[in-house]
Amino acid sequence: MSGFNNNWYTEVFAASGSAFGLQVTKKLDEVQSPFQKIEMYETTHFGNLMVIDDVIMLSSRDNFLYHEMLSHPVLFTHANPKNVVIIGGGDCGTLREVLKHPGVETVTQIDIDEQVTRMSEKYFPELCASNNDPRATLKFDDGIKYMREAAAESVDVIIVDSTDPIGPGEGLFNRAFYDSCRKALRQGGILVQQSESPLIHMPLLKDMRQAMQDAGFDALQTLLFPQMVYPSGWWTCTLARKGAGFDGFREADAAAAAFSTEYYNVAVHKAASAWPNFMQKALADEAE
Repeated sequence: MSGFNNNWYTEVFAASGSAFGLQVTKKLDEVQSPFQKIEMYETTHFGNLMVIDDVIMLSSRDNFLYHEMLSHPVLFTHANPKNVVIIGGGDCGTLREVLKHPGVETVTQIDIDEQVTRMSEKYFPELCASNNDPRATLKFDDGIKYMREAAAESVDVIIVDSTDPIGPGEGLFNRAFYDSCRKALRQGGILVQQSESPLIHMPLLKDMRQAMQDAGFDALQTLLFPQMVYPSGWWTCTLARKGAGFDGFREADAAAAAFSTEYYNVAVHKAASAWPNFMQKALADEAE
């Protein structure tokens, strides 16, 4: 059972017969929102730790891996992203990364649980540093409803920075949601969503990709990256494009970016699209 015991926070992944733990100095806070339980811990080596419903969400030390890979590959793949929507992302780390791109004109973030953002402002203030950027709008509402009601062809990039497909995040992993996203995207627009571990969540990854195809997306691309605090330490995000294929990215722009990153660069972007043999075999029945 996941939880805090003897100065360790341990998350048990029963489905894969594995667990992950971090040594903890103390528990900092806990709040029960209308949607979920949010806990904060201070760790010995990974800074602050956010846990939602007994599932590790992020740490100070390694969250840059996830936030950068969910943001920069898709923004440098799109030809000219101006209008971005983030579904979820209440810790605001993805928002911060997106706003590093000067060409982005508007970013609307919709997270159902305001308490995630309020806790992040207190315990991860560095992630919330761009919350007051005039290009940013933070809404606390149902992201599924927001996308269903979004105007057709009004968005360039949709980033789904969600929890696992349980609880509030469950409705973000199905064809109905992807139908709404595709309708809202302009031609050439891209949806990107965190798509779990390729090592232990392959059935979910396959189902996600199939649902995206069923919704009419023209091309898919799954990228891989490390994420130590998540199950297996290995994670993915999947891009789905409307009206175009994937034929590289804006390498020159990425190489000349005026902002700093800790993980993302041109070589990392290229390497992230390389699939190991077991993934190629598991997804061989799909048209990449």
